[in-house]
Amino acid sequence: MQKDKTLGLIHTSATLVPIFQKLCEEHLPGVKVFNIVDDSLIKDVINKGKLTQQTARRVVDYVGSAETAGADQIMVTCSSIGAAVEASEALTQVPVIRVDQPMADLAIKTGKKIGVVATLPTTLEPTSDLVERRAKVLGKKIELTAKLCEGAFEALMGGDPEKHDQMVAEALKALSKEVDVILLAQASMARVVETLDEEDKKVPIVASPPEAVKYLASIQ
Repeated sequence: MQKDKTLGLIHTSATLVPIFQKLCEEHLPGVKVFNIVDDSLIKDVINKGKLTQQTARRVVDYVGSAETAGADQIMVTCSSIGAAVEASEALTQVPVIRVDQPMADLAIKTGKKIGVVATLPTTLEPTSDLVERRAKVLGKKIELTAKLCEGAFEALMGGDPEKHDQMVAEALKALSKEVDVILLAQASMARVVETLDEEDKKVPIVASPPEAVKYLASIQ
């Protein structure tokens, strides 16, 4: 992404703003960045157990607002609303990117056996679906293993991050013995990777925020 361009980021959690701010400063020097945050989007998806048409329409509206605000590129940083992000592309004159697509493409190029880990089914399903569809686009046969860390998200929201991290770590350790590469469906799990022993990181473990920003840095 060229200097003096503007990147619009749409988040469903304010906690992602500093994460992406740091990544953009590192990989996109000279690019102006603004953020749109609405955590009611992901709350609605979690409460309903799926992305509803009403919420999808709101996502499309936010993408349109980012374009009106002057964004030359738009990225939506939540995997759970990926289907709405793809729908918005046809209605927008500037590129719109799902945060998890660069991660999915990297995994497909890295190995045949791909693992996806999430703490919410509403994130696990769309991320797994994206990986399978991107594999077809890239012409590669894959074996996908999706693993849900049941109860981890509730632990995190309930004020017990240690329990969350332990559950995610155990899932990563188990999955690393079965696959060639692991995708983290949620950015909130990335910090757990740093706590693993080298033995438990024998396969690449990929998070979407850094791969997405690196991808933006690679395109014009």
